[in-house]
Amino acid sequence: MNVMAVEGYEAKIEFDPDTDLFRGEILGLTGGADFYGRNPKELRAEFRKSLRVFLEVCKEKGIEPRRSFSGKFNLRISPELHERVAIVAQAEGKSINTLAQEALQQRVAS
Repeated sequence: MNVMAVEGYEAKIEFDPDTDLFRGEILGLTGGADFYGRNPKELRAEFRKSLRVFLEVCKEKGIEPRRSFSGKFNLRISPELHERVAIVAQAEGKSINTLAQEALQQRVAS
């Protein structure tokens, strides 16, 4: 995963062949903020600038910069996978929710 972190914020980095530059998109915000650079040093500097501008605008408008999350989401899976997950959870003496939390935590752990 091409992710860059600055001051507790993370951005997804991709190459944009149309501009021949790397493009960063800051994740988890209530609005959009992106930046461009030729190399990691330039990207990081532009990330900081873009983040600073975004945070200033949020402060001026009284907007919370980070999206809020409830801790709940629906997940659609096939009935066959649902059955397998339920069986594995039951065999391990866990709920499906606990099994899913563990799998997701393992996947996103840094």
